[in-house]
Amino acid sequence: MTTQPAISVVRELIDSFVDRNSFFELDALAEHDCTYFGSERRKIPGDGIVTGFARINGRSVVLYAHDDSFLGGSSSRMHALKITKVLDLAIKTGVPVIGLNSSSGIRIHEGIDAGVQFAEVFYKTVKASGVIPQISILLGDCAGGAAYTPALTDFVIMVKDSSTMFLTGPTVIRQATGEEVTKEDIGSAMLHAKTTGLAHFVVNTPEEALSVARELLEFLPQNNCSPAPQRVAEERITARLSGIIPRDSNEPYDVTEVIGEIVDGANYLEVHHYYAPNIVTAFAHLCGIPIGIIANQPKTLAGCLDIAASEKAARFVRFCDAFNIPILTLIDVPGYLPGINQEAGGIIGAGAKLLHAYCESSVPKIAVVLRKAYGGAHPTLANKWATDMIFALPEAEIAIMGPQAAVDVIFRRQMADAEDPQARRAELVTEYRNAHASADYSARRGYINGFLDDQTIRPALANAFRILQDKIAVSPGRKHSNIQL
Repeated sequence: MTTQPAISVVRELIDSFVDRNSFFELDALAEHDCTYFGSERRKIPGDGIVTGFARINGRSVVLYAHDDSFLGGSSSRMHALKITKVLDLAIKTGVPVIGLNSSSGIRIHEGIDAGVQFAEVFYKTVKASGVIPQISILLGDCAGGAAYTPALTDFVIMVKDSSTMFLTGPTVIRQATGEEVTKEDIGSAMLHAKTTGLAHFVVNTPEEALSVARELLEFLPQNNCSPAPQRVAEERITARLSGIIPRDSNEPYDVTEVIGEIVDGANYLEVHHYYAPNIVTAFAHLCGIPIGIIANQPKTLAGCLDIAASEKAARFVRFCDAFNIPILTLIDVPGYLPGINQEAGGIIGAGAKLLHAYCESSVPKIAVVLRKAYGGAHPTLANKWATDMIFALPEAEIAIMGPQAAVDVIFRRQMADAEDPQARRAELVTEYRNAHASADYSARRGYINGFLDDQTIRPALANAFRILQDKIAVSPGRKHSNIQL
C-alpha cells in the first residue's frame, strides 16, 4: 500500500499562496538514503521538502518549500535532487521559480554527499538567472550552504523578527573568533535590508511575504522571451509635478510622490526600500505598460549617487534588461557623493558598474530630468548614446557642475576684486546658468529631445515607450562584456 504524505503546515501555506486547487506535488514520497548516525530510522515522505507546480493569478509557476518541522529543514542530498528537478522543469517550460526557504543548512549527517549535490542546485540557479524569474521567500532561518540559493536568485523577501540568513552561525563564530553574537546580529531581515542589500523586501508576517511575491509577479514576464503582463491603461492625463518639486534646487522633496503622479493609479512596487534610500527602484505600469523606474531621492543625501546606490541601480537595470522591461529614469542629482570614504571605498568602480549597466542594456530607456543633472551622474543616468529619449521639465538644469559651484571656481578672483562680491556672484551665476546649465541650452544643442510638463508627461512617456517597444538593438558580437565587480 502506498503511503501518502501527511498534511503539513508547509503544504497548507502553499495552498494559501497559489490559486485554489492548482498545486500538484512532485516526488511526494521521496526519502533520503543516508544510513549514518541512525538516519535510516528517521524518514518521512518527501524528506522535509515539498516541490511541485501550481498557478498564481492564473500563471504557471514551480515551487519548492522547506518543512522545518523535520530535522530543522536541513538540506539533504534528496532536497538537492528535488530542487534541481523543479529547476529543470522551470527552465524547460519557461516559468518562474519560487522558493519558500527555512533551512538550518546542509544536513550534517550526510556530509559531503549533500554538499556536492547542492552544488548542482547552485549551478542550475545560475543557469536559470536571466532566463526565468526566481523569487526566494525566507520564512525562518536560512543558514550555511542553504543561504547561497536565495542569494543567487533575483529577489529575496524576508519576514521581520523571524527570517535570518547567514553562513556561519553563532556557535561556529564563538568557537572561531570568541565573539558572542545572536542569529539576528549576523543575519536578521533588517540587516540584509539596510546593510548588505541581500533582502529586497521586508515584511511583518509570512502572509504578507506571500502577498508581496504575488504582487511582484504581476510586473514580471514568465521568462526572458515573453512580454511582461500589461494592464488596462488608466485614462488620466495630468500629473501634479509642479506642486511637488520645489523650484529651489537645494530643497528636498520625496520623489516617490512624483512616481505616484506619473504611474497608473499611483501604484508602484518599490524594490530595496531600505537599502541605499538615496535612489529609488520600483516596478509600475504607465498607461498599462509595465516599466522599471530608477529615481534619485532628494530627501536622502540630496539624491547623490554613492557606492551603494550605484550598485543597487546597476543590478536593477540588469534585471530589467534581462527580462525586457522598459526603464524610466527620473533624474534629480547633484552628482556623486564626495568624500574620502567614498573614494577609498571604490566609488569610481561602483559608478562604472552603473554606467556599464545602462550602456549594455538594450531595452527601451527614457530619462526625464526633473530638476537638475550635474557632474558625472548626468552621463551615467542619461547617457545620450545609451538612452533612447531624454526629456526635461522646463525649469531643469543640466550641467557639468552646478552654476554656483562653477562660478566659485571660474570667477574666484573676479568676485574677490568686485565692489560688491555677492551681487557680482549672483550676476555670474545667472550668466553661467543661461550659458551652460539651463535645459533650454541642452535642447538647442540637441542634448535633450524636448520638454514635458504636468499635462504632457504621462501621454508623452507612454507614446515614447510604445514606439520603442519594437526597437532593434544591435550590439557587436562577443561572449560577454567585462563588467566592474
